[in-house]
Amino acid sequence: MTQPGITIYAAGWCPYCQRAKHLLTQKNLAFTEINVEDDPKFRDEMMERSASRTIPQIFIGERHIGGCDDLFALDRSGELDRLIQGA
Repeated sequence: MTQPGITIYAAGWCPYCQRAKHLLTQKNLAFTEINVEDDPKFRDEMMERSASRTIPQIFIGERHIGGCDDLFALDRSGELDRLIQGA
C-alpha cells in the first residue's frame, strides 16, 4: 500500500515545525515541506486550505490534521499510523 502524501506548511525558524518534521522523519514518513516564507502565495494557499494562520499546518492526503500538537496527539492515539496505512 502506498503512503498517502503528507504536506507540511512550515517556516525554517519555527520550533513547532521542526518538532513536527522530526516526528515524521522518525516514523520514516516522506513529506513535502512548503516554506510559507518563500512566497506569499504559499501562506495564502495554506490559509485557504486550513482556515488557519499559524504554522505548521499539516495535511495527510487532503485531510487537514492541524498543527504540531495535533500531529503528536494523533501519534499518541495510534490514529496517525492508521491514517498512513489508509485505514
